[in-house]
Amino acid sequence: MHALEKSRLFTEEYCGKILLATMGKPKDVYELSNMLGIPIAACYRRIRDLEAAGLVVCTERKLTRNGKRVNYYISMVKSAIVFYEEGKLKVKFQMKDGTLGSPNDGWHDIDVERREEDLPPEDKDDSLEDDPEDGR
Repeated sequence: MHALEKSRLFTEEYCGKILLATMGKPKDVYELSNMLGIPIAACYRRIRDLEAAGLVVCTERKLTRNGKRVNYYISMVKSAIVFYEEGKLKVKFQMKDGTLGSPNDGWHDIDVERREEDLPPEDKDDSLEDDPEDGR
């Protein structure tokens, strides 16, 4: 995933909440959904986006009593700075492995003019759906 796309995830409300909630100890999607008030379908989508960006990783998989597997995720972000300057939102982040969010100086401009019609269809309606991997 491109560094600018990773940076955009920091300004997305649900992603930001998930990153903060997974800083300390690994959490599963249902725990995150309940704790943060994020619809379960949206929570699964954001976890997948964050995982694809390398911002969270699955640290373990456990089986529930009924034989369903549950993944536990933790944030790989060590620090992030977000600020607004001259009409632009800027983000710089450092990963736990010491790398910056990009090969340059680490700063990224983020387009804050994202409108509802620009959102992917799945983000316009956060109806509940089960994740096929989990089956809870």
